[in-house]
Amino acid sequence: MTLLGLHFASPIYLWLLLLIPLIIIWYIFYNKKIYVPIRFSTLEGFQRTAPTLKVKLRHLPFSLRIIALILFIIGLARPQTSSSSKEIETEGIDIVISLDISGSMLAEDFKPNRLEAAKRITEKFIDARQNDRIGLVIFSAKSFTQCPITIDHAILKNLLKQIKSGLIEDGTAIGMGLATAVDRLKDSKAKSRVIILLTDGINNTGFISPITAAELAKNFNIRVYTIGVGTIGKAPYPFQTPYGIQYMNVDVEIDEALLKDIARTTGGKYFRATNNKALETIYNEIDSMEKTKIKQTVFLSYTDQFFIFVLVGTILIATEIIIRLIIFRKIP
Repeated sequence: MTLLGLHFASPIYLWLLLLIPLIIIWYIFYNKKIYVPIRFSTLEGFQRTAPTLKVKLRHLPFSLRIIALILFIIGLARPQTSSSSKEIETEGIDIVISLDISGSMLAEDFKPNRLEAAKRITEKFIDARQNDRIGLVIFSAKSFTQCPITIDHAILKNLLKQIKSGLIEDGTAIGMGLATAVDRLKDSKAKSRVIILLTDGINNTGFISPITAAELAKNFNIRVYTIGVGTIGKAPYPFQTPYGIQYMNVDVEIDEALLKDIARTTGGKYFRATNNKALETIYNEIDSMEKTKIKQTVFLSYTDQFFIFVLVGTILIATEIIIRLIIFRKIP
């Protein structure tokens, strides 16, 4: 709720302001009740007597208490500033990163392993694209959206850091990972829409074939850049044994023909990353893509302003107490 340029986080407390008129009415009737009429034969002697300062200020303590009460109620409703939103036009494209998190991504031909290397280099890529809306999809045997496309890169990077192998049933459903990414971008109004699909395996599960997902991307004018992650030949893979972690060299199997076909169908490009440096170079090449103007709504953060209301209210209450003790002190 916004009132007089202030946003209130807890506006329900403002209903307490309805008590203020009732308190004032009670005060008026109460003061009439405490005055007892006295008969005088003449008022001539009183007409030349000016009201004293004490008489003039007799309603001041009550007034201070009412104002303080109003300020306390406003403070309770948590007034905030800088709550407006504004629309800005920036240069950027809409990007969804579809990341394979299957068990094979734990192979250590990348340092410390494929998945962690991909996460770190992806974070650098996000930092370099400050004006782009970026989303994140993860997949193994199934896929789901880890983060919808957003300009809030702090949230995106935080969700990226939380990714680990084993979040989803193991397997490699490239078609599912691609289809979910397409679904995230199909309603985008950006001129350029891009998917970066990173995997280290062969499609072996999922109810949507990678080629079908690629055709969907093509129909929505979405380019797909595919990245095959893994060294040439064999890669050390950690296995849990009763004696601890043991390493075994396993064959690196990447369906490069499929990834090339996906990229070709959508007007994208296929890359092969064999180490951390190569993967970073690939991201830098994608970073040099065209940009397009998009409009974004930016929401400013809220700043609580209740303290000033509570402070002034407290000062008024303290002033009222002092006045009652000094000027309107009552003798029992």
